[in-house]
Amino acid sequence: MRNARNNELTERRSAAADAKTALLTSYRAAKTAAEPSQAARQAERISFVEAREARRAERDRLKHEELTRVVTLAAQEQAAIAAAAAAEIEARQAAENARISRVVQDEAARKAERDRRYAARKARQA
Repeated sequence: MRNARNNELTERRSAAADAKTALLTSYRAAKTAAEPSQAARQAERISFVEAREARRAERDRLKHEELTRVVTLAAQEQAAIAAAAAAEIEARQAAENARISRVVQDEAARKAERDRRYAARKARQA
């Protein structure tokens, strides 16, 4: 009986080995058959990666251009503010100079009028 049982074990072992061999053979055949589609999928993945990188590079370029535009615009606004401030200071200085000039002219006119009255008084006394 032991021998009969041993035969069953041997049969089971050989059947398992045959099944394993068949499975391995079918796997190799499927892998060989799928090789062209795998290459196509790999090429498709590579094209997706390249497209993604191109989009990322475009986004980075647009961000850089926007940043440059904003910086340039800020510099222009700052220059305009500085020019407006300088113009305002210059206008205030011109107004102050004009006021001082009028005050000096008024002072000179008052002095001239005082001197004329003094000369007229002296002329009447003489």
